[in-house]
Amino acid sequence: MSAASCLLTEHQFLCSICLDVFTDPVSTPCGHNFCKACISQHWDTKVPYQCPNCKKLFHKRPDMLVNTFISEMAAQFRRSAQQKASSSSSEQHVVKPGEVPCDACTGTRLKALKSCLVCLESYCETHLEPHLTRAGLKKHQLIDPVENLEGRMCVKHDKLLELFCQTDQVCVCMLCTVLDHKTHDVVPLKEGCEGKKAELGKTEAETQQMIQKRRLKIQEMNRSVELSKEGADREMADGVQVFTALKESVERSQAELMDTIKEKQRETEEQAEGFIKELEQEVSELKKRSSEVEQLSRSEDQLHLLQRFTSLNAAPPTKNWTEVRVRPPSYEGTVRRAVTELEETLRKQLKKLLELKRVQRSEVELKRVQQSEVELKRVQQSEVEVTLDPDTAQPYLILSDDGKQVNDGDVRKNLPDNPERFYTCTCVLAKQSFSSGRFYHEVQVEGKTEWTLGVVRESINRKGKISLSPQDGYWVIVLRNENEYIACAGPAVRLSLKSQPQKVGVFVDYEEGLVSFYDVDAAALIYSFTGCCFKEKLYPYFSPYKNNGGKNSAPLIISPVNLTE
Repeated sequence: MSAASCLLTEHQFLCSICLDVFTDPVSTPCGHNFCKACISQHWDTKVPYQCPNCKKLFHKRPDMLVNTFISEMAAQFRRSAQQKASSSSSEQHVVKPGEVPCDACTGTRLKALKSCLVCLESYCETHLEPHLTRAGLKKHQLIDPVENLEGRMCVKHDKLLELFCQTDQVCVCMLCTVLDHKTHDVVPLKEGCEGKKAELGKTEAETQQMIQKRRLKIQEMNRSVELSKEGADREMADGVQVFTALKESVERSQAELMDTIKEKQRETEEQAEGFIKELEQEVSELKKRSSEVEQLSRSEDQLHLLQRFTSLNAAPPTKNWTEVRVRPPSYEGTVRRAVTELEETLRKQLKKLLELKRVQRSEVELKRVQQSEVELKRVQQSEVEVTLDPDTAQPYLILSDDGKQVNDGDVRKNLPDNPERFYTCTCVLAKQSFSSGRFYHEVQVEGKTEWTLGVVRESINRKGKISLSPQDGYWVIVLRNENEYIACAGPAVRLSLKSQPQKVGVFVDYEEGLVSFYDVDAAALIYSFTGCCFKEKLYPYFSPYKNNGGKNSAPLIISPVNLTE
């Protein structure tokens, strides 16, 4: 028996009514086997009596006896299946928290591989087998395992939710469409899901655009911080230089002032010392004469007195000191003159510093220009051939025969309104599209008062109202009112340019998500869209804008790149 059982397959031991292994199997007169309880319940509700498999009719209800052979084989198969399930449970995943368990498992519950939307149950690998092998079960809809399958049923009609009411924005069953939602816009779940996915795609694009704007703002702020730091470093260096020079000038002026005052004081002291020394000499001579006079006046020798009197009568030569003065030097104006000289020194130092800063700024500007020239020459290496596509041109536009020039003609031409053609906006696309790598082209805008240039994705709206923003597929800059330059970054960014570009370079790095615009003659970057997410073909975009009574009649001209400049 064991050898024979090994040759039997699993479906031979399954009741076609309950789809499980036989329990108390019985045989019908036509030779088919069923669980005793299953066939009894079936015939309790079905009259006339009919075999569920071959549909054979019986005039009276057959007497059913247990098929002991099938019963023993089913029991053996059940034990074998349990052992197999037990041995393979180590290979199959036991359900973990957060995973969907198998609804058919008894004892240790395994992780479900699929859920059946007809049976409203989830099955592991073992219990999923009937849905993969039996013809009746193969038609059931299987999905990735989910919990709460009852939530996929209409609570009102107990039917599968397989439609979406776009009016009420709810999932409904078939009965709902003929009752509560009879006049509503109802579509299959797939169609409704596709619509929501499209909305999610738009939301994702808007989110990416918001991310891009914020990344751009972060870059702008970081650059501002860098520029601020560079400026602060320069100003601190200049400040140290100025105040060091100021300190040295003050100390030098102070020392010179002290030396001047000390020199005047020294000269005064030397003068006074000379006068005092001379006076002291005269005092000494006069004391000597006074002593001699006193001695002679006391002499009793009359002859000696008379003889000496004549020599003492002539007084020694002395200076008339009446008008002699030691006058203190005047210090009035000394400090003021020193301060004035200091101011002149500082003025010269400041002039010298300003000249130095002017030279430094010139060097920085020259370096920036040189770097810009190097950057421009680098992107110019990605030059591609670009010609205008007449099938996309708005009917008012006039294109040159070589497809290199476009301007507004003020007169609408009778042209076929093909899907590619712009209907309201005075613009045209290039014939060439790009979906990878880098590409660059230049457009002459000399003499124009208004224009729009950039790139657009293939799926842009060409018939209705056009919104120039990255979220709508436009990466462009515009000139309005002769001198208003704007980057259409959504919201718009007003650009401050040192000069009006006569020729604009447009550069795209598809993989990098970068669109940059250059003033070719000034070798200066005008604006960059960064962090872009390109998923479609990109086309160069040109709008010469309206003629405006001849004020804006000059054409946009696609120019060859001059790499020798």
